[in-house]
Amino acid sequence: MSQQRSSERGGARRAAHDWRDALVAVVAGLTVMIVTAALGLWAAGAADLPGSAFPRVVAAVVVMAVGGSVDISGDAGVIAETNADLTVLPLSVTLAGALVIAAGFLRPLRHRAVAGTRELLGWSARVAVLWVLALIGLSVLARHSFDMPLGEGTAADIGELLDASPKVGFEADIPLTVVLGLLWLAGLLVLALLVSRKAPLPARLVRFQESVRPAAFAMVVLLLVYVALGVVIGLVVVVTRGHPAETFAVILLGLPNLVWLALTLGLGASWEGKVQGPFGLPMPHVLDLVLRNPDNSTLNLSSLSEHDGRVWWLAVVAGVLLLAAAFLMAARSPARMRPWQHAVHMAVALALTVLTICLVVRISAHFGLSLLGIGDIGGLEGEVSLQPQVWSALGLALVWGLIAGFLGSLLASRVHRRGEVEPAAN
Repeated sequence: MSQQRSSERGGARRAAHDWRDALVAVVAGLTVMIVTAALGLWAAGAADLPGSAFPRVVAAVVVMAVGGSVDISGDAGVIAETNADLTVLPLSVTLAGALVIAAGFLRPLRHRAVAGTRELLGWSARVAVLWVLALIGLSVLARHSFDMPLGEGTAADIGELLDASPKVGFEADIPLTVVLGLLWLAGLLVLALLVSRKAPLPARLVRFQESVRPAAFAMVVLLLVYVALGVVIGLVVVVTRGHPAETFAVILLGLPNLVWLALTLGLGASWEGKVQGPFGLPMPHVLDLVLRNPDNSTLNLSSLSEHDGRVWWLAVVAGVLLLAAAFLMAARSPARMRPWQHAVHMAVALALTVLTICLVVRISAHFGLSLLGIGDIGGLEGEVSLQPQVWSALGLALVWGLIAGFLGSLLASRVHRRGEVEPAAN
């Protein structure tokens, strides 16, 4: 009986310890995301928003960063109308939270070879429960409305006469945010298990780690290197050209959006979009130059080079970094793998990475105001869109992956790799 009680007390202590670790992971990740979003919005000037809106805007940005849904609504009086929509992921906030949550999720699992499926599901469920509570709290906070000035002159006079005071508000869709946020968390935890060499897997999945983990790790490193290069370039821009507030706002809110877009452009992919009205894409300015047309424009290396010939360096950087990623993948793979196997693994991994970029980097934003059916009152109407040509991007990724994977395998054959036995010295 005493042994049974001791076992029950030990189980209760382990459960409490697991919940504590899960709480630390969620709180740490959420804190990093809030701080990153707040600093980025502060640099962008959002701290001056009226009506104590700043913390609510921060909450909305964090909700959007984890894939949550934030609805934009408008009201401009009885005979006036506003309409607005926004679909964009602030990927700097997303990345900061993902890295911290993944590290917290993997920490209790380190230094173990195998873990049971039930154990992994239980640990993931604890993190998910706390994550849902955090999402609900953020969603409740993420709601506010703003008065939009009509400016001066005729537009302001008409608006006053017709009692058309335009307002734009935002509100998080709590049920949809919880669902999408859980999907985001599930994808993050699966990716963390795939990338980490020290994280245990269920016994049935161990045989897949030799082909999946090196490729997944190489892709994550490739994306992070692009982000690091973006930070360096941003700091150089601050030193040489000034505009520190605007630059830091881009770094803290949307740097991965730009550098991962640059990766796909370097591979030869094309995007379509347009920029109209007072709104626009963040730096570099060349993006705005290409896309600011009434109709959709094609964004690729060719169209960008018409304004700045240096963009061809994106292809060179992509080639060098892909070859380095392929070498890293091959070096972390068992020595018995053939070059064609590395080529296939790299092609599949790069295609999935490019597909993910196409899904998360796309932008759609629109705001419009009309009085008596007449649009663009006060010059407030604007639209920004950027959509990938997905199938061509995936085809190019497969070709690049096959070539880089094969060459990386040949380069890695000259270094000692896991599972390789050194010849005995005579």
